[in-house]
Amino acid sequence: QVQLQESGPGLAKPSQTLSLTCTVSGGSITTSYYGWSWIRQPPGKGLEWMGVISTAGSTYYSPSLKSRTSISRDTSKNQFSLQLSSVTPEDTAVYYCARVYGSGYYYAEYDYWGQGTQVTVSS
Repeated sequence: QVQLQESGPGLAKPSQTLSLTCTVSGGSITTSYYGWSWIRQPPGKGLEWMGVISTAGSTYYSPSLKSRTSISRDTSKNQFSLQLSSVTPEDTAVYYCARVYGSGYYYAEYDYWGQGTQVTVSS
């Protein structure tokens, strides 16, 4: 029922800010008990949790990325966005948006995922 769709440029240049948007259908991003998260997977590596925005609009970020990461939302459009500043080739990854319930400690608690979007950082 709930669907998430990532959108944004697939190519970014070093030092630029990466901006991605997740559009949610079939459910409201303000519905209680859920968080809306960004997760990425670099080539050959595991999933890396980036951050989350709650139904109340509170944000939480991975300590390793918080200085460069900003998650925001537009409730009128039922979407939330990711901004990652000062990107380098190390930020090349498939980026996912996902809905989370419960504590969010386990990936099993992320019940709906977008299909993922490839972002390549290259000059």
